[in-house]
Amino acid sequence: MALNHFDRRTFLRVGSLSLFGHLSFAEVLRLQAAVPAGTPAAKAKDLSVILIWCAGGVSQMETWDPKPKADEKYRGTFGVIPTKVDGIVIGEHLPMSARVADKVTIIRSMTARDAVHESAQAFILTGHAPLPGLLYPAVGSIVSNELPARNELPSYVLTGGPAAIWEQAAFLGPKNDPFIAGNANEENYRVRDLDLPLGVDWARVEQRKSLLTAADRYFRQFDTAKVIDSMDTHYQTALNLISSPRAKKAFDIASEPVAVRERYGRSGTGQGCLLARRLVESGVRFVSVRGAGWDHHQEVFNTLSRDNLPEFDRAFSALVEDLAQRGMLENTLVIAATEFGRTPEINVNAGRDHWPNAFSIVVAGGGIQGGRVIGETDRNCFAVTERPVRVEELLATVYVKLGIDFGKVYRTPIGRPVKIIDEPFEPVRELLA
Repeated sequence: MALNHFDRRTFLRVGSLSLFGHLSFAEVLRLQAAVPAGTPAAKAKDLSVILIWCAGGVSQMETWDPKPKADEKYRGTFGVIPTKVDGIVIGEHLPMSARVADKVTIIRSMTARDAVHESAQAFILTGHAPLPGLLYPAVGSIVSNELPARNELPSYVLTGGPAAIWEQAAFLGPKNDPFIAGNANEENYRVRDLDLPLGVDWARVEQRKSLLTAADRYFRQFDTAKVIDSMDTHYQTALNLISSPRAKKAFDIASEPVAVRERYGRSGTGQGCLLARRLVESGVRFVSVRGAGWDHHQEVFNTLSRDNLPEFDRAFSALVEDLAQRGMLENTLVIAATEFGRTPEINVNAGRDHWPNAFSIVVAGGGIQGGRVIGETDRNCFAVTERPVRVEELLATVYVKLGIDFGKVYRTPIGRPVKIIDEPFEPVRELLA
């Protein structure tokens, strides 16, 4: 069959034969490009990514993979609700997300190996299990490194607090570190580096820049650790942002109508998602939204129903709806992810513990067909029974969607070869069609 007749149905049929296990990255991209214009894969040419990062371990049984027929000791107290898609049900405390289910794909068969927060988070946010003495770059940093910036705004932005080491650029250098946007839900929110200090005008800025350049030239000869390069990167980023009307506009969340801000929710996750929409609208490639923690070893049902799920439900559904209404969803890949799930057993503190064997992640946009469920777990959610999806496969999919070769090899400063993803993994074919 000629490539120009490679239609979506053939793509799915051939994909089911483990197509990507036998093709190079370039061949995968050629097949994607051959999908006729107007299909989702053809539209997703220059994506941005919004990651809603639910650190701590989201309980799959109370959210995306409810088990109303589980044994009583595992079942929990929540009911289920139907979604906009016939046959798909989710946890009862996600009613707004249920209304956008036609735009969302739920992966119920995620599986990993690590049940320790720090290393599990490092694994899903970098694609590598941590090693002593070696830090790996985060996905957002790889995106920043591999794809050209669209304008003067940073390519990689984090909302919330400081970046963890697994959210940074590591050996890719400070120019690929995330820009920390802070908590967009703060009263009178203002992002750092967008205004000149009080009493400083642009003439003084140019004078200081000239002096700094002269000093750099002298001290650079003694700078074996490249400290000046790091300082230069941060200085130039700050200067670009201060002088950019586009940046001021993108971060000006207060200019949003009150009704829109309320729809997203007055929370760290809600206003972070709204800020993320504004940032990708202005050209940022990768935004990670960090909100409340999900590590519920005790009172899991009370905490989820009172705090986490209302905040997440409002924010996630608003983001998907807003992107769709603005015509941005096709070119924005939204991922709501966590490092692992939680145990089917309910512990003595009315909580659930860590469970990497089976958990759920949801994706929307980026040309991905919605209204679907990928994979299945058993009656009590102990194990994946159908279509297991490993973390590396999900990340490989994201890289393919962005046009990044996930088999590329970097060299660390000491010459050590490091692949973007260590082992040869297939993308999740259902998310590419």
